[in-house]
Amino acid sequence: MTVTTPRGFRAAGVAAGLKASGAGDVALVVNDGPDAGVAAVFTANRVKAAPVLWSQQVVRGGVVRAVVLNSGGANACTGPAGFQDTHATAEHTAAALTASSPRLMVGAGEVAVCSTGLIGERLPMQKLLPGVRGAVRGLSRDGGHPAAEAIMTTDTRPKTTVARGSGWTVGGMAKGAGMLAPAMATMLCVLTTDAVAGPETLDAALRAATRVTFDRVDSDGCMSTNDTVLLLASGASGIEPSVAELTAAVTAACHDLAQQLIADAEGATKQIAIEVVGAASEDEAVEVGRSVARNNLVKTALFGNDPNWGRILAAVGTTAAAFEPDGVDVAVNGIWVCRGGAAAEDRAKVDLAGRDVTIRIDLHAGDAAATIWTNDLSHAYVHENSAYST
Repeated sequence: MTVTTPRGFRAAGVAAGLKASGAGDVALVVNDGPDAGVAAVFTANRVKAAPVLWSQQVVRGGVVRAVVLNSGGANACTGPAGFQDTHATAEHTAAALTASSPRLMVGAGEVAVCSTGLIGERLPMQKLLPGVRGAVRGLSRDGGHPAAEAIMTTDTRPKTTVARGSGWTVGGMAKGAGMLAPAMATMLCVLTTDAVAGPETLDAALRAATRVTFDRVDSDGCMSTNDTVLLLASGASGIEPSVAELTAAVTAACHDLAQQLIADAEGATKQIAIEVVGAASEDEAVEVGRSVARNNLVKTALFGNDPNWGRILAAVGTTAAAFEPDGVDVAVNGIWVCRGGAAAEDRAKVDLAGRDVTIRIDLHAGDAAATIWTNDLSHAYVHENSAYST
């Protein structure tokens, strides 16, 4: 159930001292081929971390042999020196891999770099680079789980997944528990497959998958500077699935990881699915769902087990979506507390004692639908993010 489940991949996770806790903080995923196709999606934040800027250039080349990831520092807002640190990390990784296995002949332009952690501080390269060498030495087919652990920041558990095709497989790992709002992905994620697929096919599959999974995770409305999702193909299975087959498997893997992210969101006590139906378009359904997901009054009400549907309706009303205010229905955990924009069933019937919450909003304006996943806003979230850098 990791990035090394597909054939042709090795991984490692080591502790280099970037984290004060001494936990793993450097991960490496290597594609041994025979192919090395890649696709990626990145944050839409205009303030992009150095590793995002570097990896965007690398992915344009269509070949990625390795991904090196570190936690314990985002290397964002670090200026030209931070970009040089990323470049040096890629060069160091390429040289170490080539020295360990000359048949790989890895160049720096074939190494994607990802970082996560506190924004605004340069990475301690005197620790990171030895950590990279340690990860190269530790590469194995069993290294997927340590790699997933090494990229964690405020995560309480690693996130890994596998989706199987007919004779080929997709594997993956992700991290993310805060700053989970879309406009690409929502965190760091490496997906691998042993299917035969070129960059164009991988790109089509990945973009279709992220559109309905990671792009619809909205934990706290805060977009990261480092969001990256990479899809690597080794071709080791020798099987070339159709675009539809590959897309289905990649989507399944992304959906599983997205749900794990929301389940582990910072301070969350509720895992909330906002289902918008009867919309004039899918984009409008997404807009309505996102408005409710980002509404602090809704999120705090759910933390307090209060099915305050008036707050939900008010959030819907802030959007430009087509609907009539006196024609909207709202259900919370199956109880239609609002019909036609007014009170319906007794809200006391709504059971919010459990962790899972479903809000269903029917706009009665069309046939389109979409689901946004979010969580509540708790005391623990405020505490964790008020003291994150201190």
